[in-house]
Amino acid sequence: MNDLEQYALENERRLLFKWQHYFDIYDRHLARFRGTDVHVLEFGVFQGGSLQMWQEYFGPQAMLFGVDINPECRRLEEPRVRIFSGNQEDRGFLQSLANEIPRIDILIDDGGHTMRQQIATFEELFPHISPHGIYLCEDLHTSYWREWGGGFRRRGTFVEYSKQCIDWLHAWHSRQPARLPVTQFTRSVDSLHYYDSILVIEKRPREKPFVVRSGTPSIPEYHGVGPGILTGLRSWFRR
Repeated sequence: MNDLEQYALENERRLLFKWQHYFDIYDRHLARFRGTDVHVLEFGVFQGGSLQMWQEYFGPQAMLFGVDINPECRRLEEPRVRIFSGNQEDRGFLQSLANEIPRIDILIDDGGHTMRQQIATFEELFPHISPHGIYLCEDLHTSYWREWGGGFRRRGTFVEYSKQCIDWLHAWHSRQPARLPVTQFTRSVDSLHYYDSILVIEKRPREKPFVVRSGTPSIPEYHGVGPGILTGLRSWFRR
């Protein structure tokens, strides 16, 4: 049991509402920020329990920003916790957040969970996340719920939208650059991690990948490799 799960199970402070399997995912990706002056932006303040959890987890240097559509949530502000009121589907509001918050190291989308809200939040704020920061979208299962705008393989769901990220990550290797060009996403994302109901994107500046070739062959080179793959490898090495 990690510290986050321990906190949640023993919590007697403000109401906290999280799926149990999330705590391991959080700890796996966010532990490196503990004890630093990390800036965390979380959509979905609810009763303020998760903001208190993040305070405990990241430590006294952390600066937390919460967003909720309910203006009453602003009453939960405290030192090093600032709360904004607005609709995350409102792109103008999201752009104002980017101007108001000096730095975003971690963005946690636990807000309204509708397709438009998740897509708008990603498109407007992902570029503003720090070069080595983390984007985390929770409760992806709403992409399969009709009442939230979802449905299995329905166009416009966040899950279907996010599948493009797999292509964007691999754009360096595209042989159809007009259809799949290298973008800022390609240059700034290190990895994608899909879990049950969570997508985590880890940022890291990247350059075009290259093959490292060293050592002496012990068997005939490319033994068993088809001619198409061999031609492709030779073409790559000549670049």
